[in-house]
Amino acid sequence: MSVKVLLAITQAFALTMSVAFLVYVVVIVVPYLRRKPAPVGDPAGFTWHFFVPCRDEQTVIRETIRYLRTTFRKAHVWVVDDDSEDRTARVVRMLWRRHGGYDPYLHLVPRVRPEARTGKGDALNAAYRALNDWMGPDASRDDVVVVVVDADGRPAPNCLEVCAADHLFGDPEVGAVQLDVRMGNAGTPPPSRNPVGRWFGLKLAQLQDLEFRTAIAAIQTSRGFTGTISMGGNGQFTRLTALDSIAGGEGQPWRGSLLEDFELGVHLLTAGWRTGFTPDSHVSQEGLYSLRRFLVQRTRWGQGTMQCARYLRRIWDSPHVSTLGAAEMMYYLAQPWLQLLGSLLYPIPFVLLVAGTAGDPAQMWTWFTGGAWILFAVYGSFGLLPFLVWGPIYQLKCLRSKNILRGLGMGLAYAAYIYTFYVTSWRALFRLVRGRNGWAKTRRNTEQAAGAKVALDA
Repeated sequence: MSVKVLLAITQAFALTMSVAFLVYVVVIVVPYLRRKPAPVGDPAGFTWHFFVPCRDEQTVIRETIRYLRTTFRKAHVWVVDDDSEDRTARVVRMLWRRHGGYDPYLHLVPRVRPEARTGKGDALNAAYRALNDWMGPDASRDDVVVVVVDADGRPAPNCLEVCAADHLFGDPEVGAVQLDVRMGNAGTPPPSRNPVGRWFGLKLAQLQDLEFRTAIAAIQTSRGFTGTISMGGNGQFTRLTALDSIAGGEGQPWRGSLLEDFELGVHLLTAGWRTGFTPDSHVSQEGLYSLRRFLVQRTRWGQGTMQCARYLRRIWDSPHVSTLGAAEMMYYLAQPWLQLLGSLLYPIPFVLLVAGTAGDPAQMWTWFTGGAWILFAVYGSFGLLPFLVWGPIYQLKCLRSKNILRGLGMGLAYAAYIYTFYVTSWRALFRLVRGRNGWAKTRRNTEQAAGAKVALDA
């Protein structure tokens, strides 16, 4: 390849990537930065039910129940014990009995094997059916909202009034609302004797906080224009009548995908409901300190996304999803497959460089002196910029810090963090091919894991 041709390719590539990055900034970054807080509503106009699925959660469930019952006194808390092998159910029963009486707002939904331990969606379906039995056939359902909270979740005290706003559940067409997600331990290092381990664990938790509070929040904000806001597994608010509309005869609004939250959103959107997202309130959860646990979690998410590819036809054919919305959802579902493809294609220029150097070192020197280095500079820069930009934004907007250098460092670390998804996509593919579709629970930081092997199979 001549130097002139190489320079032409470089210029075309640089122009294409420049346009793509500008579109990314205008569509994703700017709306996120320009958004202002919205008015709130009156939560007294609704009845709120928190669903807390639990599988071996004795280390965190006590404080979670206490937080929910003291912060949201008129809300019901439904704890689903998914046949835990620890004292989860016992802890819930102890809290249920208080001052010689019983807490009418706290409910335990016990499950036993073989029906139990088959996934979060099944546990939530059990809570849904228990709520239906408790309410009875004649109860009003129009004002009931179900809130899914993880066993370590802490919804902000203002979340009910935020979700009750006119543009959210005040609008009868809105079937579900997703809160912003934060890592409650982003400023707390893990209790490790190893200074490197403490530093790494803290940075990993901070990067998860950065991911959810900036990049994911921005993507959710932009989805407001396409009408495809997706649900998360924590801080997920859903109108009971919306769940009824997709539950079917078996009473299962949540289905069997490992990404049951996104799957729920697909069914709601294709059934004609609108979904909302609000960064005006949030739910805090525990960021993972362990890279191994993080990879297990993201492998499950990646595999769940691959499983949801079966809904491509449903999304495309739905009269309730616009063409732009369908394209956005299809792009999301294609992400793990694109990562697999990218991991094969991205190294090609470097492989060619090495092969060319071995075959004709003089020609390679001519390429570089003629401008080939620009191609690699552009190639690397635009592979980093969409991730690098979130470091300074996180520093300024979320941490209220003007330390731009630290923000740039966080941005570079976030780019490396994102590239771990290429690894988890391959792991997800291998599990999918081998038929390993079991639920891999994310172990809590507080669980004693010394000497234990974290497996990908439940």
